Amino acid sequence: MRIRQIVLATHALGPGRALLAQVLQLPAPYRDPGVAEFGIDNAVFCFGDQFIELVSPLRPDTACGRHLARQGDGGYMLILQTDHLARERARLDALGVRRVWQAEFDDIAAMHLHPKDIGGAIVSLDEARPAAAWRWGGPDWQVQPGEAGRQRVLGLTLRARQPEALARRWAQVLARPAPLPLPLPDGRGDGDGRGDGDGRGDGDGDGDGSAARHGAGWRVLLDEGFVDVRPPAAAANGAAVDAAVDAAEAADALVGVTLAVADPAAVCTRARAAGVAVQGLRLQWLGIDCTLQPLPVPAAAPVQAR
Repeated sequence: MRIRQIVLATHALGPGRALLAQVLQLPAPYRDPGVAEFGIDNAVFCFGDQFIELVSPLRPDTACGRHLARQGDGGYMLILQTDHLARERARLDALGVRRVWQAEFDDIAAMHLHPKDIGGAIVSLDEARPAAAWRWGGPDWQVQPGEAGRQRVLGLTLRARQPEALARRWAQVLARPAPLPLPLPDGRGDGDGRGDGDGRGDGDGDGDGSAARHGAGWRVLLDEGFVDVRPPAAAANGAAVDAAVDAAEAADALVGVTLAVADPAAVCTRARAAGVAVQGLRLQWLGIDCTLQPLPVPAAAPVQAR
């Protein structure tokens, strides 16, 4: 199971679309007429062989509109690619995980999981046929040439009031290995999992889970990626959420993304020129905290395919 597409919700699709294209130097996005079914408009950008989508409601009485009213601009949805959707459907039915939408086409099958049955974000499981195809990117999408085509969405960060419980639920629903505790800033904890770009936990931990007990959070490993689950104070460290918000009342949400880009310094320069807040290799834009890593990405640790 791998990240194939991330979705961000915004009140202002036009400005958000222009900002994303300018800062990441992306080709023109695809506008999918099919999303009108959900009462939204969108822009889908190709990023390597993955996709970054912006969505905006056409009217307020939609799931996207209600999400924006509650949480403002930011993370909305994660689309994971599987090689066997029927198997996943049967497994999730046995777990009692509900579906809120499903579709079957010649080239792709998809199902959206009920947000209350996983938590933190809308999650879709999709099986593309063939695996390299991707209907949601439009009929003409192509991987960019050169290093731009090797860029990747490496991982996501969820904010959670009970991070261990949410991480374990994600691991259960997605049939992933047990979550790994993330390290404290001084590197203590069972697994490092940060900065290596492949989702591996390779820290010099003390073996007793102290990182988790002190609130660093947890990591769920995906194929070629990861989902980090952190408490509100840790997630807000990069201003992904308003510091004025009481951490105890912060809703579970998708608040961050980690991208491997061809030239992080150039991305940061363009971001500053566009008025985006930049701290080191971290951008605070489109309602999320975006962490940049350079290419090449180290080879991923072997993870059993799902």
